[in-house]
Amino acid sequence: MRLSHGIHLAYCTNIHRGGDWPETFQSLRKHTLRVRDRVSPDEPYAIGLRLGDTASRQLGQADELDVFRAWLEENRCYIFTVNGFPYGDFHGTRVKEDVYAPDWTTPARVEYTKRLFDILAAIAPADSGGSVSTVPCSYKEFITSGEQVAAMRRNLWEVVDYIDELSERTGKDLHLGVEPEPLCYLETSAEMVDFYRQMKADRPGDKRLGKRLGINYDTCHLAVEYEEATEALGALVQEGIRISKLHFSSAMKVHPTPEVLAGLEAYAEDIYFHQVIARTEDGNLRRYRDLPDALRLASEGGTAADREWRIHFHVPLHCAPTERFDTTADQLQKAIQFLGSTPAVCSHVEMETYTWEVLPDEMKQRDVVDQLVGEYEWTLARLAEQGIAPKK
Repeated sequence: MRLSHGIHLAYCTNIHRGGDWPETFQSLRKHTLRVRDRVSPDEPYAIGLRLGDTASRQLGQADELDVFRAWLEENRCYIFTVNGFPYGDFHGTRVKEDVYAPDWTTPARVEYTKRLFDILAAIAPADSGGSVSTVPCSYKEFITSGEQVAAMRRNLWEVVDYIDELSERTGKDLHLGVEPEPLCYLETSAEMVDFYRQMKADRPGDKRLGKRLGINYDTCHLAVEYEEATEALGALVQEGIRISKLHFSSAMKVHPTPEVLAGLEAYAEDIYFHQVIARTEDGNLRRYRDLPDALRLASEGGTAADREWRIHFHVPLHCAPTERFDTTADQLQKAIQFLGSTPAVCSHVEMETYTWEVLPDEMKQRDVVDQLVGEYEWTLARLAEQGIAPKK
């Protein structure tokens, strides 16, 4: 939806199944329109579209794109952003570290991302432009040579060239946002700054980088890294890095007592990666590859020094803390406050809680549409506190 200060808000449809375009389109008709009817029945409604490789190839056909464009117009919907992070299947099968492949060392990631921008350039409104979010270059375990790092920078520059030409031709502001995530090649705002400086050094004085490549700042991911959102966002802006998109999301935050560890077993599922970063009693950070790994080590007495765990498990934005489990919603609210104080810093905002299918029953006591409406209500209330409201 269109908000004041030229900001656009949507929820990311990666919460729904969408292995190919027919399944993706069916999810939009079945779920997304019901959400629209409850949160924005009378005004244009924005969709944060998730498209995997197969779906993008199918939608990219001229006939399909014409049908979809007509459907958007008929239903008063528009697309301003595409989630281009997961390349393949994202539901119902093991994803884990495979979600980062193919990474930015490969031509496959380049061609897929270009295709997403072709689609977005064809359907995004001129007043919103279009953003695509993507993997944080790679997963750290995948990168074993300097040539791979150089290849990632070359490939990203190729896409910067491509979308700059596409932007000039269509008159739409198009930009790519890499999305730092725990244990990935880019996992902190400081690593993003260092990488951005390397990109600048590759082509000194090329101003297209600042316009076409930025960060997709996911408030869950950076909170898991124990970053303070106000400081991190300020440092990124100070460096001249575009905030391509803000992902509104919350992670789990717990004190790993025996009772809490027992309760976390319900969250150690087999589909998604749930990296854990612990803060020890001396203030240092320890990283665990996945929640099952952390729980296994805890059962062996290997985490006794840990005082806090932050877990990459997206929980509903409006999820209230319990006696056992807290969330990083405080960092999300700091990001919202930052946006309220400098609304021109980012015009693309997306709520992302893709874990609906794997949430334990205690967090999933209503259907997915009710959950999404609850997230809109929470988000719009927090934005209103900062003077950002739906545009009439």
